[in-house]
Amino acid sequence: MAVTAMDVYRLLPKTNCAKCGEASCMAFATKLSEKETDLELCTQLSANEADKLADVLAPAVREIMIGKGNKAMMVGGDEVLYRYELTYYNPTPLVIDISDDMDPAEFEERVKKIEGTEFERTGELLTLDAIALRNKSGDVSKFKEAAEKLKSSKLALVLCSFDPEAMKAALEAVGDERPLIYGATENNIEEMAALALEYNCPIALFVPNDLEKMKELSRILRTKGIKDIILDPGTFVNDGIGDTLDNFVMMRRLAVEERDDDFRFPILGVPAIAWLDNGEDDINTAIKEATIAATLMDKYADMMIIHGTEIWELIPVLTLRQSVYTDPRKPQAVDPGLYEFGEINEDSPVALTTNFALTYYTVEGDLKAGKANGYLLVLDTEGRAVDVSVAGSQFNGKAVADLIKETGIEDKVKTRKMVIPGLGAPVSGEIEDESGWEILVGPRDSSALADFLREKM
Repeated sequence: MAVTAMDVYRLLPKTNCAKCGEASCMAFATKLSEKETDLELCTQLSANEADKLADVLAPAVREIMIGKGNKAMMVGGDEVLYRYELTYYNPTPLVIDISDDMDPAEFEERVKKIEGTEFERTGELLTLDAIALRNKSGDVSKFKEAAEKLKSSKLALVLCSFDPEAMKAALEAVGDERPLIYGATENNIEEMAALALEYNCPIALFVPNDLEKMKELSRILRTKGIKDIILDPGTFVNDGIGDTLDNFVMMRRLAVEERDDDFRFPILGVPAIAWLDNGEDDINTAIKEATIAATLMDKYADMMIIHGTEIWELIPVLTLRQSVYTDPRKPQAVDPGLYEFGEINEDSPVALTTNFALTYYTVEGDLKAGKANGYLLVLDTEGRAVDVSVAGSQFNGKAVADLIKETGIEDKVKTRKMVIPGLGAPVSGEIEDESGWEILVGPRDSSALADFLREKM
């Protein structure tokens, strides 16, 4: 269960000294519970009191940092089983694998493709997070050489080998980059644990389809003083992923509901397994991998290793991640105000929309695609879409009239005509009465807005 503001407040000094920057201890407690401030800002707590409160604030799933500096990525940190209870933190890193036996030119080209994969959606640039180097060759020197090449990469690293000798060689080259060691098994746990401690790197524990053994080995790592552990119970795809999902769900329940310390770590999924018996150009395998990745992300995968690099495969996974890791209690919104498109002058048309992020960026994209010229007024509807804000009265005549005054649009154009979204038609008369502007009801779909502006205005 997520920690509430009252849980935190009970452990604060209750002096309301305001040294933390908040007006009261309750305000500070609220921000702490929402992860919007730092406990260190409270100077009134003793060391023991601070430690006790830190334990209370610690998420059910430990947060683990992989990489350093601008390459660092945070994994884990979830506190609830269901997103609607609070929110999910630290979006699932998407890691693309690369083999150490590839031709040098092919190796370099794949790295460039991984690093260069990006696209923008609703104002956010979506990218990949890390590269997983596989010791496919089985050769120690090749693994080390490939790791050295990746040291200059702009992404975090995951070193994939069950051979302690190969892992040590790679760590000699990139251990100071804080890569993830993947991984420890029942057969090599002593050697891999020693490397994790020597290089101060996080370690992945691979125990396929045996949660009792996973618990046993997790405890061994913890008793050695290793705190940064990622758990991989195996990703099984040949007969469906039912067993995989069962393991993921059980592990997350043990972490959140039972607070079982042996399972309070991030979970790693490996959809790349789908490619083991298929060729590089198999479209069906790419679709299968994307489907597995999306399913595992929905069921608690805190990190995933993927093989496919085609943008059409990655877009649905990246888009899903963006959606899952938004706060369901806070609609995504852009700043209200006045925006300009194309070449504008005093005769340019004026259109209106809401500040719901998906609505705004859809309208923006359609205006740019249609090479429209004009002004776009963005109304503060508390991040709600047009139809919802009309029903909730955020989209109303007075609000639009106030926006017109605040933006100074009347000083920029001679016209007093405005196009509102088709779904805003029920309040068109109210807007006219309050603003004094002539209101034209535009199309319901913004894909037709650019043509509408040219034809009607």
